[in-house]
Amino acid sequence: MILVSKLSPDFTAPAILNDGSIIQNYNFKKQNSSHQGCVLFFWPLDFTFVCPTELIEFNALYSEFQKRQVTLIGVSIDSVFSHEKWRNTNIQKGGIGPMQFTMISDIKRDIQKLYGVEHPDLGVALRATFFIDKNWIIRHQSINDLPIGRNIKEILRIIDAVKFHEKNGEVCPANWEKGEPGIETSQKGISLYLKKYL
Repeated sequence: MILVSKLSPDFTAPAILNDGSIIQNYNFKKQNSSHQGCVLFFWPLDFTFVCPTELIEFNALYSEFQKRQVTLIGVSIDSVFSHEKWRNTNIQKGGIGPMQFTMISDIKRDIQKLYGVEHPDLGVALRATFFIDKNWIIRHQSINDLPIGRNIKEILRIIDAVKFHEKNGEVCPANWEKGEPGIETSQKGISLYLKKYL
């Protein structure tokens, strides 16, 4: 299911917040009413193998998302109590330690179905990532199969590209990085870019 360019679906579910408190009726859009952008990401299961490496890396780069005024929210089918136990388990013992972002419990599997990221046979979420802009429009989605971990820095690059386009009106070429020039959307613009950079 392709959701890019569409309004992000809303949901209400149990969640554990960054301070460790648990709420049963976390509403995605109401809870983020001052929303300036959000990365909503799914992982299959707590206490597994690739998943802790991803969440720990998201957490390590949390300040980079904050700098971009982007909220991080993670979702899996585990209960909030499993999330809590995983957070309270030492990293050296397979845990993730304290997380600076909200972890949603999609125990009924409604959210992963809503976003079209449920594995067809296993019933867990695939490694899906959505960047949702300040107008709640999905600007990017990517989905990895279960054995393949995400590149979290690539998600930051995507956010930078979206924000660059919003600010300057120019588009971002292949392998664009923050600080590099974009392309004016005209035949002259692409000709000048190709002549100078390729």
